[in-house]
Amino acid sequence: MLDPRFILENVELVQENCDIRGVKADVARYAQLETERRTLQQEVEELSRQANQVSKSIGKAKDDAEREARKEEGRMLREQKDAKQAEIDRIVAEAGAIYSHIPNLTHPESPRGGEEDSREIRRGAVEVRPLRFPIQDHVELGEQHKLIDLEGGARIAGHGFYFLQNEAVLLELALQQFAVEYLMKEGFVPMITPDLARGDIVQGVGFVPRGPETQIYSIENFDLNLVATAEITLGGLYAGQVLEEEQLPIKLVGISHCYRTEAGAAGRASRGLYRVHQFTKIEMFAFTAPEQSEDMHNYFLDLECGLFDELGLPYKVIDIATGDLGGPAYRKFDLEAWMPGRGNGGEYGEVTSTSNCTDYQARRLDVRYKKKGEKGTHFVHTLNGTAIAVSRAMIAILENCQQPDGSIIVPEVLRKWVGKDRIGATDTDEE
Repeated sequence: MLDPRFILENVELVQENCDIRGVKADVARYAQLETERRTLQQEVEELSRQANQVSKSIGKAKDDAEREARKEEGRMLREQKDAKQAEIDRIVAEAGAIYSHIPNLTHPESPRGGEEDSREIRRGAVEVRPLRFPIQDHVELGEQHKLIDLEGGARIAGHGFYFLQNEAVLLELALQQFAVEYLMKEGFVPMITPDLARGDIVQGVGFVPRGPETQIYSIENFDLNLVATAEITLGGLYAGQVLEEEQLPIKLVGISHCYRTEAGAAGRASRGLYRVHQFTKIEMFAFTAPEQSEDMHNYFLDLECGLFDELGLPYKVIDIATGDLGGPAYRKFDLEAWMPGRGNGGEYGEVTSTSNCTDYQARRLDVRYKKKGEKGTHFVHTLNGTAIAVSRAMIAILENCQQPDGSIIVPEVLRKWVGKDRIGATDTDEE
């Protein structure tokens, strides 16, 4: 959320920001309601003061008639106060509904417009490799080498769930080890996070925990939800806490399962492992001082690029346009890897994203820091970034590294964990 004072002092700017992000929020109405609330609050406090004075004076009444008159005066004052308080409660509810939908401010360099206006800003070190043979997508390769059992997953839990088998299991574990090892060398603290979080934490990070718009699985009869990303648990780690400036920046790398309803997702581009209800993700998260967050955001992007360069996979980086930003993001970069089996003749597909959320999440979660020698506190900035979303990284590996005979070359950086150079190779091929 934005600072309410900032909204009231910059109504036109905040409304313009909502408009370029495609968010329907009546900022002027919010400002009007807040002005009314403040006026009414002063009136409530004055009526309460008067009622207290009258109450104290009852014992000093000269006779029963005066005593009863003062009691009646006090009763009327309390009724007026209660009526105004009820009006305040109504205003707070209406203003709160508007306030909760106001998105973060937007980086001045973010492209303006919808999804089609997002801008490519970088290419990976590895170019797209032309495959001069019949290309198989990851589903076909998974069936050929008994790596992915989509039908078994559907029988157990429904469409969008799956079993990984054989070398796919080793690939999943290798990708986790690779990403965590890479980031620990950069000073990240590794964490295995809970798979569940309370509704206030989910909402504080910026996800909708329940209701028709949610992509979150909720646990019936409990205020608990399966997390869609470790951003939720890592972001909530210091909720309600005050950090010391010397602790910042705090860099965490979380390992978690992710659960998403993916309502409405369908089509060939979403088939197989691309859009599933459960997957493993290695997530970067940082708490920083405000002046550190932009550099940290660019650093997160460099780390994501470094990981995929090490894997030898071609990709492009997209600066996401304003109309496609989520509410908490001030700026967001997506990394899209080339997937030869996607679409007709290959397409890029999103594999990571990184967002600078400035103090938007910190205000909702009440995460602050204090400077040495100062009495007050300040909100931290929060940033998140996907290191590896295993299911999508696996798609890119299987499809880009396939060979004319259908075998799959294992990226060199993963071989020490997978234990082989090639999937589907004969003993002679390995030699």
